[in-house]
Amino acid sequence: MNFTPTRKWDFVLIKGVLIHINPDYLEQVYDCLYQSSDRYICLVEYYNPTPVEVTYRGHQGKLFKRDFAGEILDRFKDLQLIDYGFVYHRDRHFSQDDLTWFLLEKTTE
Repeated sequence: MNFTPTRKWDFVLIKGVLIHINPDYLEQVYDCLYQSSDRYICLVEYYNPTPVEVTYRGHQGKLFKRDFAGEILDRFKDLQLIDYGFVYHRDRHFSQDDLTWFLLEKTTE
């Protein structure tokens, strides 16, 4: 990964990207998200309590489900979980895949 943030934003959002990152590179992406954020990080991804690889459109090594928020919370001790929720694919008003979202905030404890 060759991105180094040149500034920080109050709110950093990542949606449907982490699931496609090779697990070997997740820590680098977590670091980038953290370094880009001045206060909030919002993750919207498929969730699984333990890491699992899922066949994606007939391909292996392209989709991974895990507890992304938990891993980031463990990595950066000054982050805290503010809120979380689930988006259901049968919602008639806001139909999407079955996604779980997490809002994390940097603290100064």
